[in-house]
Amino acid sequence: MLLLLLGTVVLLGSVLLTPTPAPTKEYSAFLAEVKAGSVTSVVQQVQTLTVTTTSTPPDTYTVEVPTQLTDVYGDLVAAAESGGRDPASITFGAKPSDGSGELMSLLISALLPVLLIGGLFVFMMRSAQGQNNQAMSFGKSKAKMFIANKTPVTFADVAGVEEAKVELAEVVEFLKFPERFEALGAKIPKGVLLIGSPGTGKTLLARAVAGEAGVPFFSISGSEFVEMFVGVGASRVRDLFEQAKRNSPCIVFIDEIDAVGRQRGAGLGGSHDEREQTLNQILVEMDGFETGTNVIIIAATNRPDVLDPALMRPGRFDRQVILDRPDLKGRLAILKVHVKGKPLDKTVNLEEIARRSPGFSGADLANLMNEAAILAARRSKRTVGMDEFAEALDRVMAGPQRKSRLITEAEKQIIAYHEGGHAVVGRILEKCDPVSKVTIISRGMALGYTMNLPTEDRYLQSKSEFEDKIAAMLGGNVAEQLVFGDTTTGASNDIEKATDLARKMVTRFGMSEKLGRVTLGRQDEMIFLGREMSEQKNYSDAIAKQIDEEVRAIIDRGAARALEVLTAHRARLDALAAKLIAEETVEGAAFEGLFSDLPPKPAAYATLIARLRAAGITVPEPTTEAQGPAAAPGAPAGQPA
Repeated sequence: MLLLLLGTVVLLGSVLLTPTPAPTKEYSAFLAEVKAGSVTSVVQQVQTLTVTTTSTPPDTYTVEVPTQLTDVYGDLVAAAESGGRDPASITFGAKPSDGSGELMSLLISALLPVLLIGGLFVFMMRSAQGQNNQAMSFGKSKAKMFIANKTPVTFADVAGVEEAKVELAEVVEFLKFPERFEALGAKIPKGVLLIGSPGTGKTLLARAVAGEAGVPFFSISGSEFVEMFVGVGASRVRDLFEQAKRNSPCIVFIDEIDAVGRQRGAGLGGSHDEREQTLNQILVEMDGFETGTNVIIIAATNRPDVLDPALMRPGRFDRQVILDRPDLKGRLAILKVHVKGKPLDKTVNLEEIARRSPGFSGADLANLMNEAAILAARRSKRTVGMDEFAEALDRVMAGPQRKSRLITEAEKQIIAYHEGGHAVVGRILEKCDPVSKVTIISRGMALGYTMNLPTEDRYLQSKSEFEDKIAAMLGGNVAEQLVFGDTTTGASNDIEKATDLARKMVTRFGMSEKLGRVTLGRQDEMIFLGREMSEQKNYSDAIAKQIDEEVRAIIDRGAARALEVLTAHRARLDALAAKLIAEETVEGAAFEGLFSDLPPKPAAYATLIARLRAAGITVPEPTTEAQGPAAAPGAPAGQPA
C-alpha cells in the first residue's frame, strides 16, 4: 500500500512540476517573422528557441532548431538585415540546460516498473489473505438475526391454527415471565417441533412467537449447515448456539430440519457422514443448555417420519405441534387476515369463498386473494368483487383458461356429455359431494371439469361413500358409451383415480368382503406430502390375483350404477349437455333447477338447499324414500347397491 501511495505521489509531482508547453513553429517560419520585424526577443536553450513577438499582448512560442544548424544568431542577423531591420532591436540570449526534465523522466522510467511489480505483489498477498479468511469463515453460522420490534409479527397475523397458538403461547409466557415457571419448579420445553404440510404457516408461527415475546429471532435452514468441507456443519452449529446464548433470551428457528436431522445410519457414508456429525452436534448443544439461558429452539418439518429418534426424545424436541390444513372456520379466519388492505366489493362473501376452497392451506388462500386482486387490476376495477374470486378459484384449482385451444363442435358435444355424466351421477347418488360447477371451458390440462365441494369438513369416509364416488368418477366414461356408443381418451384420468381408490379400499381400508379386514402390502409414504415412496409386497401371488379381481368387481359395480343412473335420467343428461354447449358453464341454482322435481339429499345437501331457499328458489322437502336409481333392485329403500 505504501508503494502504491509513493508511486501516486511521483506521478502527480511529475505532472504538476512539468510546465505547460508553449505552441511550436517551424524554424523557417521563425526566420520569416524575424525578417518581417515581428520578433522582439529570442532565448536559446540547447536546440530550443523561446520566441516573443511584438503582438499585443505579447505572444510566445517555441522553435526546435534543426541539429545541423549551429549558428542560430548568424541566421537571425541575416534575416533581420534582409528585411531592413536592425538586428540590435532583437534581444538574443542563451540559457543553460537545468536537466530537471531529464531527471524526472529517468525517475519515472526507473521507479514505475518497481511500483507496478510491488503493487501486484501486495494485491496477490491481500487476495491470498482474503481467501484464507473466507476459508476460515466456513465455520461461521449463516443464521439471519431479526429484531422483533423491526419486523413485528404477532399472533394476530396468524389465523386458522388456534390449537397451535395455544401451545406456543406458553413459550411466549416463559420468555416474558420466566420467574413464574421457575417459582413453581416448572421447566419450559427446550425444543418445539412444528409439523405440518407445506404452506400451513410453520415459519410464520415461529416468527409470531418471537414477535409476541419481543426477543431476537435467529432463522436458518437445515440445509445451510452442511458444506463440502468436513466439520463445517458441526462448527456452524456451535457458532449458532454461541450467538444464541450471547443474545438470550431469544428464539432459534431451524426450517426444514429434516435436511440435517434424518435418522442416522441411513446414509452411504455410515457413521462418518458429514450430515450425521452435524446432527450429533445439534443433539449435544440442545441437551447441553443451561437452565438460565432462556433460548428456545423451534424447528419445522413436513417429514417427521424420517427424523432421528434422539432428536424427538424429551429434553430436546419434546413438544410437537401439528399444523394441519385449516377447516372451514380456519379458512374464514385466514381470509379475514389476508383481506386487510384490499378494497372489497359489497358482493364479496368470505364465508362462501371459504366453503368453496376445501383443502386449501394458508399459503393457498394468500395466493387466492392475490390472484383475485390481480384480476381486478387487470379489469381496471377499483374494488375486488366476487367474480374475481370465482375466477381466481378456478385458476388456482384447475389452471388458467386456455382460450387459444380450438375445439370442434363434435368434441365439444362429447365433452359436454362427459362432464354431464359426472354431474348427473354425482347429483343423484346420495353419498357424493354436492356439484358446485360444471364447465366445458378448457383450463390447464383439462378440457372441462365438474367441481364437487363438500358442505362441511369431514374426517371419516365410509365404504358406501367410496362406492358412490367411484360411480361418479366413471359417469363421464359411461355417458360417452351410452350416448355415442364409443369412448374416448378423456376418461383416462377418471379411470386411473377410480382404480387407485378401489385398490386402496381392498388393500388398505379392509373394505373387501372376499379378502376380509386385512391390510395387504406396506406403503412407505411422506405423511404430510401425500406421496408414496415404496410398497412392500407381503402377500402371495394367489392373493394378488384376488386383489385384482376385487378391484375389477368394484369398478364394474361402479360403472353399472352409473349406467343405471344415466339411463333413468337420460332426459336430464341431454338437457344439461345442451345447456353446457350453449352456456359453457352451469353452476348453482341453474344446475339445481334441472333436478327441481326431485327431493334433495337429506344430509349432504342441507346447506345447499338452505342457500337456494334463501335465494327464493322453491325446493321440495326431503323424504326418507330411496333417491332415484341409487338403490339396487331388491335392496331396502335408502340403501346403496
